[in-house]
Amino acid sequence: MKRYLIAGLLAWLPLAITVWVLSWLLGATDSLFLWMLQAAEAVLPASVAPLIARLSHVPGLSILVLAVAMLLTGMFVTNIFGQWWLRQWDNLLNRIPIVKSIYSSVKQVSDTLFSTNGNAFREAVLVQYPRAGSWTIAFVTGRPGGEVAEHLQGDWLSVYVPTTPNPTSGFFLMVPRADVVELDMSVDQALKYVISMGVVVPPQSALLDAPRNQTG
Repeated sequence: MKRYLIAGLLAWLPLAITVWVLSWLLGATDSLFLWMLQAAEAVLPASVAPLIARLSHVPGLSILVLAVAMLLTGMFVTNIFGQWWLRQWDNLLNRIPIVKSIYSSVKQVSDTLFSTNGNAFREAVLVQYPRAGSWTIAFVTGRPGGEVAEHLQGDWLSVYVPTTPNPTSGFFLMVPRADVVELDMSVDQALKYVISMGVVVPPQSALLDAPRNQTG
């Protein structure tokens, strides 16, 4: 009976978590869409109020509106005129106390992670952590720079070591390139390996062979 219960749980758990995450995203999107409709209702004539009320009950409309808004915003900020306005917006927010600290930090991280020209989280590697002889998966985020690089001799890499099973928290390390083992697995495969606590093993054998190849 216990074996059957566990098997049933494992069969339904991925679907349940997927539905829960999608429901949360849909709820957050709907809340943002309703706020936008309320703001529009406050500035538009009263004659459009019935139309706004009907729009608020259309299922899935918030996701469509958000996708179109992201597309139009992307088209706008990728041209010269839009980039100029984006710089003015950044300058404005960077002058506001407290807001500038949060906004600038989030912008730097998002630009680094999602920029098509960046190298962050583009490569999975093995590093010895938290002690020599103990290996874990890390993600290359770049190279040390500025004053930090002046104190490091040789070739070094900046890596992010995620925690398990929540990879959104972790540790930032700077390690010599010679102590890093490159992996053939993709970043997605490495994340699955970390999140599953080693249960979901990638098909590549590089993870098992890399430490042995380095020492041999």
